[in-house]
Amino acid sequence: MSAAAPVRMGRFYTSARRHPWVLGKVADWRIPLGPYTPAQIAVAVGGGFLLVKTISWWSWMGPVPIAAWLLAIWAVRRAKINGRAPMQAALGWVLLGWQPRGGRIGGRAARDRAPRTLLGGFTVEDAFASVAAAAPLRAPRRPADRTPTTPRSSTRRRPAPAAPAAPVRPVSGVQQLLALAEQGGVR
Repeated sequence: MSAAAPVRMGRFYTSARRHPWVLGKVADWRIPLGPYTPAQIAVAVGGGFLLVKTISWWSWMGPVPIAAWLLAIWAVRRAKINGRAPMQAALGWVLLGWQPRGGRIGGRAARDRAPRTLLGGFTVEDAFASVAAAAPLRAPRRPADRTPTTPRSSTRRRPAPAAPAAPVRPVSGVQQLLALAEQGGVR
């Protein structure tokens, strides 16, 4: 292999790397019947508190509620909700409920803009068609097209009047005022 060839590397993440977080194991010592997951500790503390507070209700049943409590502690040792531990799943549901309805953008709640009424109007005019028919477009002259021997005239020549176009009837109020001004009716 040459020195410039890329090095190929493979990685394997076994279950030892994904070991769940547990309590009750320090070096070689561990809690009896342990170690315990956070879900087991929560069930043990919550269930124990509930059993102590309601002892008058279940005392006639003997050891059955205590056995059910111990069975519940054992049952949640490897509980998974969609591949997640129960505490992380519960935290996910709480955070989902906490989120704004539209989500977040840049850490802030995303909101739609308030609706506003859009008012406006327009007029369709055919004024350009009559101008285009009266005077055909010419390409502008560039300075390179001029010859140095041609003298420039100081007076501007007026173009010859084009053939009269068909009269266009003014549509808008501004066009009507312009038409009156051209006829000499407004001073």
